[in-house]
Amino acid sequence: MKNWFLHISVLISLLSCDNESVENYSNSPTLSPLQIPELFQENIINPVIPNDNPQTVEGVALGKKLFFDSVLSGNNTQACATCHMPENAFSDNLAFSLGAEGVSGIRNAMPLFNLAWNYNENFFWDGSVFSLEHQAFVPVTDSLEMKNSWENVVAKLQNDSEYPELFQQAFQTSIIDSALVVQAIAQFERTLISSNSKFDKYLLGETELTSEELEGFNVFMDEERGDCFHCHGSDKNPLWTDNDFHNNGLDETFIDLGLGAVSGDPADNGKFKTPSLRNLAFTAPYMHDGRFATIDEVINHYSEGLKNSSTIDPLMKKVAQGGVGLSETDKTNLKAFLLALTDYEFVTNADFLDL
Repeated sequence: MKNWFLHISVLISLLSCDNESVENYSNSPTLSPLQIPELFQENIINPVIPNDNPQTVEGVALGKKLFFDSVLSGNNTQACATCHMPENAFSDNLAFSLGAEGVSGIRNAMPLFNLAWNYNENFFWDGSVFSLEHQAFVPVTDSLEMKNSWENVVAKLQNDSEYPELFQQAFQTSIIDSALVVQAIAQFERTLISSNSKFDKYLLGETELTSEELEGFNVFMDEERGDCFHCHGSDKNPLWTDNDFHNNGLDETFIDLGLGAVSGDPADNGKFKTPSLRNLAFTAPYMHDGRFATIDEVINHYSEGLKNSSTIDPLMKKVAQGGVGLSETDKTNLKAFLLALTDYEFVTNADFLDL
């Protein structure tokens, strides 16, 4: 009998919880862990997810809405997606991206994918930001990009008919601040996973490569020919980048110091972040300044166009002869392999589009 009374008292206690507690419990965001591709699970460590910004269904949905909303810019004309378009693997097709007022920036927009595996947590071509959240924070106030203030952004979002409720659902508060805005955007950006290229399918045993693609991979891995794997990894690195910074022989003298301007170390002058080789079919033009319009031009640079400088990366070991000196056949095959790293489903994934 005592146990029966105990159960009744516990039930009454639960039912008498104040409405606010019940509401908070029922409105808790729904955790939504990243769906990690098989090749990533097999070859690289887990993604970087901050403890204070876990992936949730509501946070990702809010981040997606913000990513495509021009409300973030000062004149309401530019969204994150203006320079990071899905059809271009979240890059754009300009050498220098244009800001909200039509002013040209100083660098090419980097594509956005597989960002949760950027283990050194340095973003942008020059490594000037230290987390994905910080990466989302900077463009809003940049005079060449969105040219806004965070006070203005927060005020517009707070007075919007939808956003306070969406922040309530995602973060359990309708009081909006800049930290929550960038946390939501970062959650969405971490979902931008590209892992379904022809070469991925080949590694999974789902398709075959052509003889040109196979030989192109051999060129890529050959230290005497392509010698590309030191900076861009191999079939054991599905990111196809080391996420590090290198001077890859673009210039003898530097207009843009790259990492050197951030670190203050002259030994870093002319060093820029290694971009992934995934989705090159969508991300032209290439390099930090978009100087190369085609993949062929990029290959020609490493073959015979290297320029020496005091900070040239030791990996550019054939710089004295201008490059690795590929034959025309090697160039053709290497290009075929690089294009096999294209993930066509990534740029049409409805989860990533503003539908």
